[in-house]
Amino acid sequence: MRVLLPHLAGVDIDSVDATAGGVRIRASPLSTSARCPMCGVSSNRVHSRYGRTLADTAIAGRSSYVVLQVRRFLCSNSGCDRRTFVEQIDGLTKAYARTTPLLREILEKIALALAGRAGSRLASTLGVSVGRSTLLRLVRALPDPPTGVVTVLGIDDFALRRRHRYGTVLVDMDTHRPVDVLADRKAGTVTEWLTAHPGTEVICRDRAGAYAEAARTGAPEAIEVADRWHLWHNLAETVEKTVAAHHHCLKKEPESAPELSIERTPSEQLRIVAEQVHVTRQESSILAVRTKRRFEAVTALKNEGIGIRTIARELGLARETVRRFYYASSVEELLGAPRAGRPTMLDRFAEYLHEHFNNGHTSAAALYEELRTLGYRGSYSSVRDYLRPFRRIGAAPPSTPKVPKVRRITSWMLSHPDNLTDDEQIRLKQVLASCPHLEAAARHVTSFAEMLTERLGAQLNSWMSAVSADDLPHLHRFVRGLDTDHAAVRNGLTLPYSSGAVEGHVNRIKMLKRQMYGRAGFDLLRKRILLSG
Repeated sequence: MRVLLPHLAGVDIDSVDATAGGVRIRASPLSTSARCPMCGVSSNRVHSRYGRTLADTAIAGRSSYVVLQVRRFLCSNSGCDRRTFVEQIDGLTKAYARTTPLLREILEKIALALAGRAGSRLASTLGVSVGRSTLLRLVRALPDPPTGVVTVLGIDDFALRRRHRYGTVLVDMDTHRPVDVLADRKAGTVTEWLTAHPGTEVICRDRAGAYAEAARTGAPEAIEVADRWHLWHNLAETVEKTVAAHHHCLKKEPESAPELSIERTPSEQLRIVAEQVHVTRQESSILAVRTKRRFEAVTALKNEGIGIRTIARELGLARETVRRFYYASSVEELLGAPRAGRPTMLDRFAEYLHEHFNNGHTSAAALYEELRTLGYRGSYSSVRDYLRPFRRIGAAPPSTPKVPKVRRITSWMLSHPDNLTDDEQIRLKQVLASCPHLEAAARHVTSFAEMLTERLGAQLNSWMSAVSADDLPHLHRFVRGLDTDHAAVRNGLTLPYSSGAVEGHVNRIKMLKRQMYGRAGFDLLRKRILLSG
């Protein structure tokens, strides 16, 4: 038995009984003396004996208990303030503990991995009966891991309650282990931590102003490195806005000289008339009218010098909505945004509808039933409204490929050419050939990607100058943002450090929060972040 249960090596097993409540092991200590925990003097003078029951790890899926006959000794040191003491057996007992150290360690790991209710269910399956509150108390009682000198530090925030409260996670980038978790993301809090833990030489961070200020104040000698993923993400947002602003260019008909009269074919005339009907319908839609009205109201208040927060309060709109209207250069930019141009379920059935309508099958109900057999899951009213412009002109125009959506074009521009199919490369070339602004933006994106992947930070200034020379307002704002954090951005494009490990821990924190359903306090979340990584 002692071979199978090494933690029982210090006791003599008297009996093992299997009962309905589990396996009960009766044992007594092998030693004849014990040391006083206060003075350390050994004593063999027994004062009294009593039985002590300890919960132990399960045996064959059944709960087990160790009933230990322990002794209370009299201290032999007359100068010691302790008169009596209870013997403790290494690896088996601790003062006031009701479980063996082995079982406590197992329960701590279960609690760190699964928290309360889920941990309690797993422990019950393993043959150990423990409550969820007990598991959480075990986690809270664990000591924090030691924090030494962190040479390369990663900093990022995470949401405690989205849009309301945020915390800060600090990661040792050499070991990829979290070293501390702060209850907010204020510059002062991070500065205090950096001041209390000197020795940091490199700080990897995103481009948040609070962390930049904290790094300059708390660790002025440290090198700041802007994370490359955040740089690319910020550029992607800027490119998407640029594509949205010029998306209307892709829908324009090629202009012809006024002195030349070009005779169009009947199919071209049908296509033009149908497109005009669709455009007129879109411009008179409820969404378009509301967007124009809001844009005019926000622009009028903006011209009066009123800020975003005040405008949001006066118009009763969300602040982010007002911000989008506030910085838009025209209403066409808003109407061409991704949320206003989502693909429809009818897109892949357009050619079928056009062909059958021209063949005399003009019944919307009949075409709707045919589409359902082909896999269409939309409504009848969508089919009816789609066919309505064709009834006005008497025929359906030839089905032509639609202009790619904003996010699709943005994705093509941000992808490496080798990762695009031949068809995607051709369509991207057609898009760029239709708009010189998008062609210039794509050229700058390619140059920035080369800088980022090949660590060519020395080319940052020339890249910023080239962007400033083109008529790309959104990219100009991106460049101004880079200029305010120039040193960190240049280091991020030059040095090998990045915040990848920090982003991984932020993702893990989201999983821990979902396990706890937001009902546990910050102290418990902090323990699990530090000890379960």
